[in-house]
Amino acid sequence: MAGILFIISAPSGSGKSTIVNQLRSLVSGLEFSVSWTTRGPRGSEQDSREYHFTTRDHFEEMIRNGEFLEYAEVFGNYYGTALSTLKEAFEQDKDVLLDIDVQGASQVRAKRPDAVSIFLMPPTPEILATRLRNRSRAEGSVQEEIIQRRLARAQLEIENYRQYGYILVNDVLDRAVEEMAAIVAAERIRHGDDPGAGGADRERVLRIADGCRQANSEARIRTVLRAFGVPEPGKDG
Repeated sequence: MAGILFIISAPSGSGKSTIVNQLRSLVSGLEFSVSWTTRGPRGSEQDSREYHFTTRDHFEEMIRNGEFLEYAEVFGNYYGTALSTLKEAFEQDKDVLLDIDVQGASQVRAKRPDAVSIFLMPPTPEILATRLRNRSRAEGSVQEEIIQRRLARAQLEIENYRQYGYILVNDVLDRAVEEMAAIVAAERIRHGDDPGAGGADRERVLRIADGCRQANSEARIRTVLRAFGVPEPGKDG
C-alpha cells in the first residue's frame, strides 16, 4: 500500500519546525521531506537537514526537468518538494510529511487529493511577532520591515485555513505536538496501517484527532480569526 502523505502549513514563525522535530522523535515510519530552496541557511541550519540549499539557476533547471511535486516563490526565493523524496520514502513503506506553504499545498492537493492536510495557526499576531523577533535576534539581526511583511502574509495565509482538513492552534506546544501525533496515528488506523493500535489508546487518538478536524475546530479558532482580522465562517458574505 502506498504511504500516507501528510501536508503541514503555517505562517512563518508559528512554531512549525519545533513541532515537526518533536513529532519525528515520537513517531516512527514518518519521513520528513527536506525541501529545496534558493535562500541561504539561517543560524545553525545545515544543508540536507533543514533544506537542500541550491542556486537559483539549478532550481530553475530542476523545474524545467519536471523534478518537483510542487514549488513556489516566496519573498524572492524558491521553495520546492522533489518527487524523488516521495518515491524513495514510499518504496521503503514510510509515510511522508511535507512542510510547505499554502501555495505548495494547493499544488499538492491537486495532484494528490488523498493527502492529509494540516494547518497550524499562531494564537495571536502579537505572539507571532514576538516569535519572529526572537528568531531574527537569534540569527543576528532584527529587521522590523521584514517582520511586518511576514505578519501581513500570515493574515493572508490564515484566510486559506478552510482548504485544510485539520486545524491546530499552537498556543501550548505540548498539546500541539500531542495533536499532531494523534492525527498521524488516527490516519494510520483509518488506512489500516497501524494494526498494533487498539483499546483505550486507539479511542484516545481518534478522539483527539477528530477534535482537530476543521468541522470541529471552528469554536477554538474563532479567537485566532478575530485577532488576525480574518472573516469568521458565515460572516464573510
